Amino acid sequence: MLAMLLALVVVGAARAETSDVETTWRLLDYIAVDYAGAVSHGTVLSPSEYAEQNEFAATVAAKLAALPSKPERQALLTEAARLQHAIANKADAEQVAGIAHGLAAALLAAYPVPLAPNKVPNFVRGAALFGQNCAACHGEAGDGHGPDAAKLDTPPIAFTDADRARQRSVFGLYQVITQGLDGTAMPSFDGLPADDRWALAFYAGHFAFPDAAAAEGERLWKQDASLHELLPDLKTLVGATPAALAGKIGQDKADALMAYLRRHPDAVGQQSGSLSLVRGHLAESLAAYRTGDRQRAGELALSAYLDGFEPIEPTLAARDRTLMERIEGAMGEYRAAIQSGETADALADRVQVLDDLLDDAEAALSPDAASALSTFLGAATILLREGLEALLIVVAMIAFLRKAERMEVMPYVHAGWVGALVAGFLTWVVATWVIGISGASRELTEGFGSVFAAVILLSVGIWMHGKAQADQWQRYIREKMAKALSGGSAWFLFGLTFIVVYREVFETILFYAALWSQGSGGAILAGALSACAALAVIAWAILRYSRRLPIGKFFTYSSWLMAVLTVVLAGKGIAALQEAGIVSIVPLRSVPRISLVGLFPTTQTVAAQVLMIAALALGFALNRRKVTSSNGREVG
Repeated sequence: MLAMLLALVVVGAARAETSDVETTWRLLDYIAVDYAGAVSHGTVLSPSEYAEQNEFAATVAAKLAALPSKPERQALLTEAARLQHAIANKADAEQVAGIAHGLAAALLAAYPVPLAPNKVPNFVRGAALFGQNCAACHGEAGDGHGPDAAKLDTPPIAFTDADRARQRSVFGLYQVITQGLDGTAMPSFDGLPADDRWALAFYAGHFAFPDAAAAEGERLWKQDASLHELLPDLKTLVGATPAALAGKIGQDKADALMAYLRRHPDAVGQQSGSLSLVRGHLAESLAAYRTGDRQRAGELALSAYLDGFEPIEPTLAARDRTLMERIEGAMGEYRAAIQSGETADALADRVQVLDDLLDDAEAALSPDAASALSTFLGAATILLREGLEALLIVVAMIAFLRKAERMEVMPYVHAGWVGALVAGFLTWVVATWVIGISGASRELTEGFGSVFAAVILLSVGIWMHGKAQADQWQRYIREKMAKALSGGSAWFLFGLTFIVVYREVFETILFYAALWSQGSGGAILAGALSACAALAVIAWAILRYSRRLPIGKFFTYSSWLMAVLTVVLAGKGIAALQEAGIVSIVPLRSVPRISLVGLFPTTQTVAAQVLMIAALALGFALNRRKVTSSNGREVG
């Protein structure tokens, strides 16, 4: 359980940092948009709002100072001080907005947080939610004149205000919807699912731009492919403001595009957006490397995987697992090349190879490539593959307890795997409706869980091997069995069962969530039921056959099973930690990539597996020596 606790601590700390970054970003967005209502041409229009602007700027500086140390933090603090100085001197609104927006963008570049929805927001759903939750104050037309508006001390925002809307991104609206506005009647809607909050943000962001503008935006979007490069994905779309876009294409075009895309975010799409993020970060990484900033290049390369590729990895694995593994491996090798100081031209060649692989991924992820059969096979294969490791361990423990005739301890094992299934369901609920699981959190959970399970199985395998001789088992029964499965040991079995099952459940639910978002629910359920039936047959066969085995052979076979799973989990655990950026990568080109047995072409994963094999060999040798010496004493 220690490894799981460590993983939770790391994830919790990361979540706290994300919350601080999001709050700071929201304050900066608020300053950029609302400062104009407090100061105009050096004159304070509203003393209370001006005081609030100064307070928010000071809070921004304090929160930036409290973030984890990074090379970029000092530059952020310098800009925060510049923002405070500008507000204190009653600078023009345009200058303050420019500083605030620039600082917000630099903040997210230095401390990346998830900015995009998990799937394309539903505009129709947003309209229904707005009517239920927002229209009473903001009005059905978003003009701020709802039936309850007159009762409020602070007037509701008029979403139809074009000047204000041009300064605000969909992400800014999402942040306000999520956290509320202190000192106003605007509550937090954090209780709504994240998908609903994104839908609300897109709907609220469309009021300032009329339908005629949306029609012009559709024409522009479909006829001018260069515009797709400005807004290549959902992450870019939700972070863009019409004002910033106007600096590139003019205000009229910017308004038209936002009018269209905020009504039709599906025109940007999700899967191509994620792959566009990968391409963009890889290009930025290569550019940073050419300027000599190796650290920044490495951070962007890691973000390309965790923020761009990892979220679509489950879907791609269900469509073409070989392609997914090739891209995953190539991205790992690219990060390793940065660490080893490879030439910039060699890195550029790697980026070109990845770009070609991403083209193949786009084709595999296209709607035309999906079919009910491929979805069924993907769902069945995922559950069968992920469930088999956990099943073998749990069934081995059940068979052991039966052999030992310690049925009173069996409930602990059953409670472990049932508890893991319940925890997996709760994880799905939390991941879907509350926080969303980032790539790093997923890899950390898998990595720490696998390493912990591998260490425990190492001791279990050596212990079982030591009891492979019938006389050794009988001696063990006489001398130690009475206390071996005490309350502490029973809880140990519960913990081990929980960890090994939860690790597989955790990964499976993420794969299934990705498949479910693509539709074909019937094929997914059919695949899952088929895999469950196959796993049930395997469990029944193992338990039935193990009853007939002599006690010595049972322990011999079980010890070798534990040994194999120890080596597999050790490799998978280190590989997951590498993908999270915790463990470095040194490629081994001569080693094949066989993820089924935890074999990955890196020095660290192979070293972990070799270490486990050496420990098992030593443990098994010591067991044989004990048996030999014990038999010698009995003969003497």
